[in-house]
Amino acid sequence: MADRTLPTGDGGTPEDPAPEEAGTPGAPAAPEETGRRRRGSSRPRKERPDTLWGSVREIVLVLLWAVLIAFVVKTLLVRGFYIPSGSMENTLQLNDRIFVNVVEPTVGPLERGDIVVFEDAKGWLPPQDDGDGGLSDTVYDALAFVGVLPDRTDQHLIKRVIGVGGDRVVCCDASGRVTVNGHPLEEREAYLYPGAAPSDIPFEVVVPEDHYFVMGDHRNASADSRVHLGDATEDSAFIAHDEVVGTAFVIAWPLDRFELLRNPEDVFDGVPAPSGGS
Repeated sequence: MADRTLPTGDGGTPEDPAPEEAGTPGAPAAPEETGRRRRGSSRPRKERPDTLWGSVREIVLVLLWAVLIAFVVKTLLVRGFYIPSGSMENTLQLNDRIFVNVVEPTVGPLERGDIVVFEDAKGWLPPQDDGDGGLSDTVYDALAFVGVLPDRTDQHLIKRVIGVGGDRVVCCDASGRVTVNGHPLEEREAYLYPGAAPSDIPFEVVVPEDHYFVMGDHRNASADSRVHLGDATEDSAFIAHDEVVGTAFVIAWPLDRFELLRNPEDVFDGVPAPSGGS
């Protein structure tokens, strides 16, 4: 404890000093006590040396933790993607960055109206271009793998679920609307691209169990389930539940397009349960 300047006493003379109790104001500190205080206050404090290696090590540790957390989040919770086409306009625009909930498909079947990202297990897309293989592509792909950057691979697609397992999906009724189990869907004002018809391709299908019938919101610019009904591979027009990566829930970039994506439940509320007939 550092020495303090104390007020002087007012009683006694040098020849006859007045006795003072310990701790009263004005009492001079004993020489031994003062010395101990001084020695204690001058003891040097130990500080960690601020070296260049120490700073670099801390930065590396922070980056490693950030990558680990991003990888865990990507694997267990959310995953980022960017939109490479206009098949979901105007809900999603070209080059939008979105986040996908990867937990939802693991807890149960999806709902009609969900926007889903799925793997191209049926070969809807042409083979992917591997790019120039340069350093920038390698770094981007590595960061996308751990979840720091959005996945830009062309081997995933994003569409809207129209029919679930057991549903009979038909185009179209007398008013040009798609029907699910006989119930007409009022899609035009909810999410369809302005001026686009619900479908220019007539079809009637029953969705296999644990599969989904999907279409893009920009119907005349979307090569979706309708287009692949004539493929030779069985069930190639339907997306298996195991192929679903997750459901899109937010547009994160660009910032002026930030928006939470919600299921248009009012469009599908009146759809009855499938009858089970084929």
